[in-house]
Amino acid sequence: MTTAKSSTWGVARSQHISRTLRHDLAVPLLLVLFVLTLVVCATIGSVPMSPGFVAGMPFRKLGVIASSAADAQNDAVLLAIRAPRLVLGMLIGSTLALSGVALQGLFRNALADPALLGISSGSALGAVASIVFGAHVIHVLSASVMPFVLPFAAFAGAMVSMVAIERMARFEGRTSITMLLLAGIAVNALCQAAMGFCVYMANDAQLRTITFWNLGSLGGATWTTVLSAAPFLSVPLLVLPRCARSLDAILLGEAEAGHLGVSVERTKRIVFMLVALGVGASVASAGIIGFVGLVVPHLLRLALGPKHRILMPATALAGATLLLIADAVARTIVSPAELPLGLVTAAIGTPFFLALLVRERRSLA
Repeated sequence: MTTAKSSTWGVARSQHISRTLRHDLAVPLLLVLFVLTLVVCATIGSVPMSPGFVAGMPFRKLGVIASSAADAQNDAVLLAIRAPRLVLGMLIGSTLALSGVALQGLFRNALADPALLGISSGSALGAVASIVFGAHVIHVLSASVMPFVLPFAAFAGAMVSMVAIERMARFEGRTSITMLLLAGIAVNALCQAAMGFCVYMANDAQLRTITFWNLGSLGGATWTTVLSAAPFLSVPLLVLPRCARSLDAILLGEAEAGHLGVSVERTKRIVFMLVALGVGASVASAGIIGFVGLVVPHLLRLALGPKHRILMPATALAGATLLLIADAVARTIVSPAELPLGLVTAAIGTPFFLALLVRERRSLA
C-alpha cells in the first residue's frame, strides 16, 4: 500500500513539474520563435537580404556601422515597404489570436471565434459602407480625423454585430452557446447581404477596394496605416490580459464565478468591446483574415491548459508568428504576384476546423 501511494505521488509530482516547466518556458520560447520569424520574414522579398543585414539596420542608421549606396537602398526598402507590413501583421495577428482566446474562455467553447460569430462580417460591413457612402459625409470632417473614419466605421460595425449576437443568444440571464453560433450565422448572412447591396452601389474604384477587404491582405501597409491602426489594436492587447483571472473563474461557470466575486456581466461587456475594437481595427487595416482567432488559441489551450495568465501572452505571440509566416507565404508562393492573405489563413484553418468538428462530434456521441 505504501509503495502504491509513493508511486502515485511520484507520478503526480513528475506531472506537476512537467506542467510547471511547460508554463515557465512557453512564453520565452514563443518570444524567441517570434523574433526569429520576424527577422527571417524581413529577409524575404523581391530584394533578398541576409539576417545579418536586417539585424544591422539600426546600427547603420545610427552611424555605428558604415554603409554603402547599395546598403542605403536596401535599408530604404526595408524601412518603407517591409517594416510597416511586418509591424501591422504582428499587431493584427496578436490581436485576432487574443480576441479568440478571450471569446473561447468567455463562452467556454473552442468554436468561439470572431469570424465564426459574425463579428468580422459586421466589421467588414462597416468598412465597406464607409468606402461606398463615406464620401457623402467625409467632406465635413477635418483632415486630422479622416484617417480614423474607416477604422471607426469598422469598429462600429463589429460592436453592433457583437451586441446583436449576444442579445439574441441570451435568455433569462444566460447565454446559450448553440444560440450564439446560430445567431452568428444569421448576422453573418445579413451582413453579407448588406455588403452585396454596397457592392451593387459601388463604382469601379470602390469595387477594387472592397475586394481588398473581402480577401484580406497586408499589401497596402504603410506607416500611415500602422499609426492609424496601432491605437485601436494596442488597447485590446494591453487590457484583455487583465481579464485573465475573471476568465479563469468563468470557466467554472457563471454562477460559480459570481460566488467568487467576479462581475460576469461587466467582464462580458469589457471583453465584447475590446474584441470589437480589435477586430474592427484589424478588418479596417487588412480586411477579413479568418481562423487566426480559432486555430492558435485552441492549439495552445491543448498544450498549456486553460490558465489564461499563461495562455493569453502565449497566444498573442503565436498569433503574431503565424500571421507573419502566412504573409510570407502569401507574397512568395506565386511571386511576383501576391496571394491574398485571407486565402492562406483559410487554407491553414479550414482543415483544422473540420478536425475540431470531428473531435467534438466524437466527444458528444
